[in-house]
Amino acid sequence: MADINHVTLVGRLTRDAELKFTNTGLAILKFSIAVNRWVKSGDKGGEEAHFFDVTVFGKQGEAVSQYMTKGKQVAVDGELRQDRWEKDGQKHSKVHVVANNLQLLGGSTSGGAASGGGQERPQRGYDAPEDVSGQGGGAPFEDDIPF
Repeated sequence: MADINHVTLVGRLTRDAELKFTNTGLAILKFSIAVNRWVKSGDKGGEEAHFFDVTVFGKQGEAVSQYMTKGKQVAVDGELRQDRWEKDGQKHSKVHVVANNLQLLGGSTSGGAASGGGQERPQRGYDAPEDVSGQGGGAPFEDDIPF
């Protein structure tokens, strides 16, 4: 049986995404998301946040970068990667997500500032997300976006 490395997360951006380019022109979009998990401790319950760093390579990352603002809800589908390095004789490692597919979901929790012009677009549920993968299959955009 083959090994499987697949992860799907839905969460909100903890800060605006950063878009950079390699010397060869490859777009690299980096951001972090917070994914809340319900936990129960004794008689009380509450949400516990988990934070994940995500990287999107290529045209998909470049196309959505302007919409990737703090508080924006996104769905990420991809795989886990582990970076390893040594610094000052100490070994370090970090696990992050490399996204193969990214979908913009609900609006921002920060109000009208991130949605442009103060008028909030209707939020979509997970059953009808905006498809920004370039592969079709998602709900159509409600406004003219140049991709």
